[in-house]
Amino acid sequence: MNQTESAPDHSENDTSSRADSQRKRKHGLGILLGVVVLGAAGYSVWHHFGASASEETDNAYVQGPIVQVTPQLPGTVVEIAAQDTDFVAADQVLVRLDPVDAQLALEQAEADLAQTVREVSTLYGNNAMLSAQIESREADLARATSQADQYRGDLSRRMGLAKSGAISSEELKHTQAQLDVAESSTQAAKAALAAAREQLTTSLLLTANTTPAKHPKVKRAAAQMRNAMLALERTEIRAPVDGYVAQRRVQLGQRVLTGSSLMSVIPLQDVWVDANFKESQLADMRIGQSVELVADIYGDDVVYKGTVQGLGAGTGAAFALLPAQNATGNWIKVVQRVPVRISLDGGELEEHPLRIGLSLTATVHTDDTSGSRLSGIASTDTPEMLTTAAKVAAASDKDEALIQSIIEQNISDIPTLPVSENSTN
Repeated sequence: MNQTESAPDHSENDTSSRADSQRKRKHGLGILLGVVVLGAAGYSVWHHFGASASEETDNAYVQGPIVQVTPQLPGTVVEIAAQDTDFVAADQVLVRLDPVDAQLALEQAEADLAQTVREVSTLYGNNAMLSAQIESREADLARATSQADQYRGDLSRRMGLAKSGAISSEELKHTQAQLDVAESSTQAAKAALAAAREQLTTSLLLTANTTPAKHPKVKRAAAQMRNAMLALERTEIRAPVDGYVAQRRVQLGQRVLTGSSLMSVIPLQDVWVDANFKESQLADMRIGQSVELVADIYGDDVVYKGTVQGLGAGTGAAFALLPAQNATGNWIKVVQRVPVRISLDGGELEEHPLRIGLSLTATVHTDDTSGSRLSGIASTDTPEMLTTAAKVAAASDKDEALIQSIIEQNISDIPTLPVSENSTN
């Protein structure tokens, strides 16, 4: 009797426990569904207000200037003063070429300049000599003219005496012969004076409106000496900028030609990032927007702060070596990418240096769209130029001082003589 009554009790208990379990399961599923719905709503809000204010790409790479070191004249390499990975300062000697030929050419140019200065000084000395020669020819002409006038007067008197029989015909002929000789001398003196004047005119044309130091021949010889000095200086091939040596190709004893690449210098302090964004990501991108960059070499522990410096003028495919031919029949649309140039902070680069070609992930914050889409006119305040320009100018001043010293040592003190009015008529 007791066993019969206990069976229904167990059945009722099992049914009740199953009902409770189902209620708890439904309650848990409801809570889970609510969490999922709330998460989806939160993600939607974040995507609309947060994610949409930035654009991200991992197609970003470090770029920078690769400055080629090239000789400006042919020669044989006799010394290499830098190796790959070495840091070099601007104007530091990297390679030396054999200077013997250039040194000999400089010595010859120096001798030519000194000789030219002496020859030009002679031109100015000739002017004084020719002026004195003209005065001498004028005196000869005056003397010959006076003598001819004297013989002419004697002949006139003797002709009157000959009519009266006071003198013989022989004496008259002798006087006539003397007059003829005097007139011939006068014509010769006139011709000599004209020739002297012509020589002076020609000499004055070679020296007019200039000084021996500024004479064209002296300037030409000085220019040849500057060229020789420059050639000797260029046997020392120097670093154009501060940076690290890479791609060294030159070897000792190698005969190099003008313009051949010997090595490269990479100024890692001037690198930037080219981030290649899809064309659909550029709608809100502007110059001046802030950028966060993470380099694979350092990971998420290092975040660089950058700024959008400019957007490329074309897609990467447009400037490729073999551009795509989209006019063909088998055309497939491909999403294009545009390089965006991002400048980096110099202090961050000094603390965590980057190298050309490293990969990064770039996130551009596009919430501020007040900037321009295109760059303005390039600034001329800080043009890109070699840091050795000032040193080259200083070396040029030193060369000019040497040239002027050679001119002063070889020039003669030629007095300036006034040209008389008779010598120019």
